[in-house]
Amino acid sequence: MDYYTILAIPILISTLWLFTANLSRTSHPQFTNKSIVLLIAHPDDEAMFFSPILLALTAPNSGNHVKILCLSNGNADGLGKTREKELLASGELLGLRTRDDVLILDSPNFVDGMNTVWDIEKVADVLSQAFSPQQHQRKEHTVGDAPKAMVDVVVTFDRSGVSRHPNHIALYHGTRFWLSGLMKGKQGWRCPVELHTLTSISILRKYVGFLDAPVTMALGFLSRLKDPRRQDKVGGRRQALFVSDMGQWRQGQKAMTRAHTSQMRWFRWGWITFGRYMIVNDLKREII
Repeated sequence: MDYYTILAIPILISTLWLFTANLSRTSHPQFTNKSIVLLIAHPDDEAMFFSPILLALTAPNSGNHVKILCLSNGNADGLGKTREKELLASGELLGLRTRDDVLILDSPNFVDGMNTVWDIEKVADVLSQAFSPQQHQRKEHTVGDAPKAMVDVVVTFDRSGVSRHPNHIALYHGTRFWLSGLMKGKQGWRCPVELHTLTSISILRKYVGFLDAPVTMALGFLSRLKDPRRQDKVGGRRQALFVSDMGQWRQGQKAMTRAHTSQMRWFRWGWITFGRYMIVNDLKREII
């Protein structure tokens, strides 16, 4: 391999990365002027898994108001109060307007742990209290009443939870349970809340960084060829791709290294350097 070939490789990689990041910005026009909630299980989920989404959706020209709802303070190692402060700092680094846009629960119903399965009805109850209080209070409605909620979009994990963490998985099922209850007896109405979930991928794809972006794009293209009506089934695109550019990638890393300092163990350096979710996120809209 000659000198010029060696020199060309990083240039080609950087060009491809920049091109892919710019191209991805056209894939989610549905996320503008929305009230959006990112639902997570633990402090650092927002940085380790959702930073490309947050950095895109909090951009000033998007017109969005993004908030984070975290159902535990990650107290598995007795660092709950520390991790609460870290999440507030991370939210600011990832573009939230103020620290008031982060809500963190410290409840015995949602204990952090790989061996702890959260009750999905209790997850749904939290969402109902926060975003559809009329439903929570069980006020009587006629069939003709439109379903109402105080949020436009909820973003969370999919049914596999990305890392198969049971707390992540409970968020998916709890959110679906809430929205199904919201739509009960509301045939003919569209759900007022869009649920978008982060796609889980194989272990092999998790550590290839931005190189997974072309793979994700190709898989999305093939799925649309297989089902040309895919984007019309729920009144809009069902998939959205978010690819951070190099500056955004560094900002996501800072959310870990400067905010979540208590969590920066040796293996996390590998995740924030090579992890695909630090650069590439793809969302699927769930049908309720």
